[in-house]
Amino acid sequence: MALPSAWSVMRVAIPFISVVGLLSVRLAGAGQDSGSVIPAESRPCVDCHAFEFMQRALQDLKKTAYNLDTR
Repeated sequence: MALPSAWSVMRVAIPFISVVGLLSVRLAGAGQDSGSVIPAESRPCVDCHAFEFMQRALQDLKKTAYNLDTR
């Protein structure tokens, strides 16, 4: 059985990770009570969280692609 190439894995994984990220942001926002608002000065911006999430996802994809290439 042939293993999928790293490019085909990334073509599927990147949209999947994006959808999971968007769903997790929506679920996290829906679970907050109106009385537990954290001041904007003490929390990181949404863009920072999204950037860090995508950075970790790309690192995981690189590791997976490398592992598939070395097999």
